[in-house]
Amino acid sequence: MSSFWEGVSTIVLAIVGLAMVAIIISRRSNTAGVLQAGFSGVANNIGVAISPVTGSSMAFDLSYPGGGGFGM
Repeated sequence: MSSFWEGVSTIVLAIVGLAMVAIIISRRSNTAGVLQAGFSGVANNIGVAISPVTGSSMAFDLSYPGGGGFGM
């Protein structure tokens, strides 16, 4: 089973690495937007993870940063 997860993690890291190279190399890439979306996702994950401890209610925000929600 360990080799299965090793294979899955290798594939995921290869995809992430390829995406990073594409963002860095491409002239038309929206690097700032990609970074903002990534950091927003991390912030949402942290907020949801600590909400039971802090007592605050945190809902998932799946909208693109600055996008205003689904379909807007």
